[in-house]
Amino acid sequence: MLEFLTGIISGIISGTGMGGGTVLILILSVFMGIDQHIAQATNLVFFIPTSISAIVTTIKEKLINWKVGVPVAISGIIGAIIGAKISVNMDVKHLKKYFGYFLILITIFEIYSLIKTYKKDYKTNNNVKEKL
Repeated sequence: MLEFLTGIISGIISGTGMGGGTVLILILSVFMGIDQHIAQATNLVFFIPTSISAIVTTIKEKLINWKVGVPVAISGIIGAIIGAKISVNMDVKHLKKYFGYFLILITIFEIYSLIKTYKKDYKTNNNVKEKL
């Protein structure tokens, strides 16, 4: 049951483009006690069908910028091969530590983005009030 719930939550987040795999790895490794290497490899299997589903949906909505998407995808494949080779040969302690750093960086970036958006919205709303 926990596996099903984990898949649903991660799939929803993945479908929105916000990194469901990151959530999946976190749940698998921290809450389910699965080894980091196995959690990350499991994420790769999870990623294929969820990505295809999201791609089909976004193609129907004409939301993909193919001029950007194709070169990024091709270079991403190359990067994924390099990253997989590095990950497989890395000690689990280091892998967990680097994954933690990655999560911290994402958190900092998201908080920064929220503050920046809030300030922009606040400034826009105050300018509208002044004009009235």
